[in-house]
Amino acid sequence: MNTITATNFNFPGQKSFYKGKVRDVYTLEDNRLVMIVTDRLSAFDVVMPKGIPYKGQILNQLATKMMRATEDIVPNWLQATPDPNVAIGESCEPFKVEMVIRGYLTGHAAREYASGKRSLCGVHMPEGMKENEAFAAPIITPTTKADSGEHDMDISREEILKKGIVSEADYNTLEIYTRQLFLRGTELAKKNGLILVDTKYEFGKTKNGEIVLIDEIHTPDSSRYFYAEGYSERLASGEPQKQLSKEFVRQWLIQNGFQGKEGQQIPEMSNEYINSVSDRYIELYEQITGEQFIKADISNIEERIERNVLEFLSS
Repeated sequence: MNTITATNFNFPGQKSFYKGKVRDVYTLEDNRLVMIVTDRLSAFDVVMPKGIPYKGQILNQLATKMMRATEDIVPNWLQATPDPNVAIGESCEPFKVEMVIRGYLTGHAAREYASGKRSLCGVHMPEGMKENEAFAAPIITPTTKADSGEHDMDISREEILKKGIVSEADYNTLEIYTRQLFLRGTELAKKNGLILVDTKYEFGKTKNGEIVLIDEIHTPDSSRYFYAEGYSERLASGEPQKQLSKEFVRQWLIQNGFQGKEGQQIPEMSNEYINSVSDRYIELYEQITGEQFIKADISNIEERIERNVLEFLSS
C-alpha cells in the first residue's frame, strides 16, 4: 500500500527543514511551521525501513483532537490542519526535555524495576509492586530530547536544574501542565473504556516567551493505553494487559532480537505484519475517539499534501 516516508517540498517563504523520527518540519518566514506527519515507524529510537499505511493520518488527526480537548489547560502551537497528514502552527523554541508521566509500572519502568532498580529519574518506586500495577500517584520521569539518530536518556529533575537545561520556574510550570494534561487524558480515556497508562508531553516557548504544548499528545506513539475491562483480573492473575500502544511493535522487535542496540539487525517486516500494525493503529484511533476512522485518499499522498498546504498558505 502507498505510504509517505520522506518529503521534499519547497513551500513559499520556506527558511529551513528538519527531519525528525516521524515528522518532517518546514519553517516559514512568517514564524509558522508546516509539520508533515509521515507514515514512518520508529521504535527504540530507530526508524524502521517500511512505512505503516495511514499511520501519519491517524497520529495527526488524533493529536489535533487532543490538542483541542486540552487547550483550556495549556495553550498549544496548533493553528490549522489543512490536510490529514499536516499540522500548521506557530514556530517555538522547544525545551530540551520530554516530560514523561507514568501512572503504572509498565514498559521501560517495569523493565528497570525487574532489573532491581527502585529509582527512576530520581523518583522512588516502592518495593513489592507487580508489573502493570498503578503507582500511588503518577510519577514524572523526564528524558533528554535526543538529536536525530541518538537515544533519549532518562534524567532527573535535579540534573535538569543543575545543568541549566530548563530554569526552575519553567520546569515547575512544565510539571504542573504535565499533571493537568495527564489527568485530562485519563478522563478522556475512561469515557471510552481505556486506561491512560503513561505518556509524554513536549513543550516549547513562543517568541513572546509563552510556554505552549507542541508535537503530539495522547497518540499511540507517545502514549500507552490499557483496556479498562478486565484490568484488575489480569493484574491479579499475572496475565499481560490488553493494551493499545506502540508497545506491541517493541515486543515483536524484542522477540525478533532487536532493541536498537549496536550490531543488531532490524528484522524483516512482511507486508502482512505491516498491515496488521496499520490495523492496530486504526483500532486505537477508534477506541480513543469513539469515532470511525475515515481513510484518506492515498493514491498520491505527496501531491495531495502539497496541493492542500499551498491552498491554505495562499488563503
